[in-house]
Amino acid sequence: MTRLNILLALAALGSAMYLVGVQYESRRLFTELEKAQREARRLGTELERLQVDKRSQATPARVERVAQEKLQMRQVTPGITTYLGLGEAGPAKP
Repeated sequence: MTRLNILLALAALGSAMYLVGVQYESRRLFTELEKAQREARRLGTELERLQVDKRSQATPARVERVAQEKLQMRQVTPGITTYLGLGEAGPAKP
């Protein structure tokens, strides 16, 4: 009978230790999940901000301003347009 009691006590102790380990791992995984969800929310917010920046950078007025300032482009006028006749720039011959 004593052996059975010792065996049962060891089984109960082992089961308790296993339960503590499982609970610890569960809590650790839960905190990692919360960190990952927090990071996902932060990245989602950052993505939205970057998309707004992208849309604001691609407005026609900004594109025109950059073309004029940085690329030295200007509006097309008949005074600066060069027209080529058919003999000057005809289709390429094979």
